[in-house]
Amino acid sequence: MPSARLLPGDRLHLQHGPSDLIIWAEGGRDAAYRAAAKRFETIIAEIVAELPALREMLSPFTTKPKGQVAQRMHMACTPFASTGYLTRMAAVAGSVADEVLSAMCQHADISRAYVNNGGDIALYLGRGTSLSTAIKGHGGRDLGRIQIDAIDQIGGIATSGRPGRSHSLGIAESVTVLSPSAAAADVAATLIANAVDLPGHPAITRRAACDLDEASDLGDLPVVTGCDPLSAAECTRALDAGKRRADDFQRQGLINMAALFLQGHVATSPFYLLTPSKEPIHVQA
Repeated sequence: MPSARLLPGDRLHLQHGPSDLIIWAEGGRDAAYRAAAKRFETIIAEIVAELPALREMLSPFTTKPKGQVAQRMHMACTPFASTGYLTRMAAVAGSVADEVLSAMCQHADISRAYVNNGGDIALYLGRGTSLSTAIKGHGGRDLGRIQIDAIDQIGGIATSGRPGRSHSLGIAESVTVLSPSAAAADVAATLIANAVDLPGHPAITRRAACDLDEASDLGDLPVVTGCDPLSAAECTRALDAGKRRADDFQRQGLINMAALFLQGHVATSPFYLLTPSKEPIHVQA
């Protein structure tokens, strides 16, 4: 059953199954939190009802799903379908965040808000507002800070990488993407992280995804299970592969910005890391 409780800092915590949301709103907070809790009640059941189809590889013949969140997943993934193996599960966390934030905006007069679903964040900034954001790597290491203004029209932040919640085909420790929606950022971060790689390198160990999780939508694709220290040149080469993909997504208008991290090395597309000016949102990899 879904659970809801208030946290310090006037935040709302909603949890059900794999979805663990931290929500904050400014202006119309009570109405916004009621709307978020109500919409969250049925989200997991709606996704589960179409789960087998959502785990299938996306193709031009894939049928559009029925549920609202599943449709968000479908629409977010479709522009990326030519990149390679992709299922609509790549957008599930971001789509849940987008859906809950949409309900909040429909039922409350809020000036700023975010819905953080395990690091995939749907963001609303009213006119003239801004928000400072921290990028956190595995283990909570601070990788940098940015500031997002309403004029930037960024509605989603997502972070993916090898140490994260899901399996990765690449070796990136962290890839953070800013996009118009959390669902789009979720997909893009996954695909960019997959591209940060050195195929066949002896320092990298891999294993079939289904051996690690029989329910994985990646099937028997080899996911990275370990990566020994690499040289600076090797890190640069791997990051360059990911940056090429990020640059392509940015040129197509699918993402706003991306930052890629690997063993102390960074690549951006384009992305400006700032020192903190106010209390940030923590974006966990």
